[in-house]
Amino acid sequence: MSARGRGSPVRAVLFDLDGTLLDTAPDMVGAMNALLAEECLPPVRFDTARAQVSHGSNGLMRIAFPGIEGEAFERLRDRFLALYRARLVDETDLFPGGAELLEYLEGAALPWGVVTNKPGWLAEPLLAELGLAARMACLVSGDTLPMRKPSPEPLLHAAGAIGVPPAECVYVGDALRDVEAARAAGMRAVVASFGYVSAADEHLLWPAEAWIDSPAALVRWLEGT
Repeated sequence: MSARGRGSPVRAVLFDLDGTLLDTAPDMVGAMNALLAEECLPPVRFDTARAQVSHGSNGLMRIAFPGIEGEAFERLRDRFLALYRARLVDETDLFPGGAELLEYLEGAALPWGVVTNKPGWLAEPLLAELGLAARMACLVSGDTLPMRKPSPEPLLHAAGAIGVPPAECVYVGDALRDVEAARAAGMRAVVASFGYVSAADEHLLWPAEAWIDSPAALVRWLEGT
């Protein structure tokens, strides 16, 4: 089954990971606050830190330890990553409606995969522990290739791995770099407005094809395209 609309049919769906496929913020912010406690510093507010999770460890470090650079920054980031690895799936799960979305894609014979800037040593066990690794058509992590998003190369690599032309793929993400990478790869870009975006991101101005407020909205969009 293919979802059809203007132009090419949709034959595959690719997702960003943090803030799009998975709600990883509780564990990532939890790990950062554990590090702050070790450093005898107050915790960061969850709502403030949540908007930085799509920017990975560097995004969280910028708000937790502003002004720290060099070796001190690297030491703290390494400790944060160790704390996060120890609690990868304590609170992380699919967003509400995500399980039904994946069931819809699989029932419609639309292969799905993940293209993330998260390094493989975190992305792979995270997806495996949630039982998703065996269901994916591909995983392209931040260290799979020399280039990361917003380069289109990771998305093109994923399309090649699935065996679907880029023009027949949709890429769903919650950051501007996701939209830029999708457009550069010749894919249809969809913004996960329910993800880790803030008012400052002005995400409604990003050059995407659609904006969805829930995983269920992606099903409706696919059915209507």
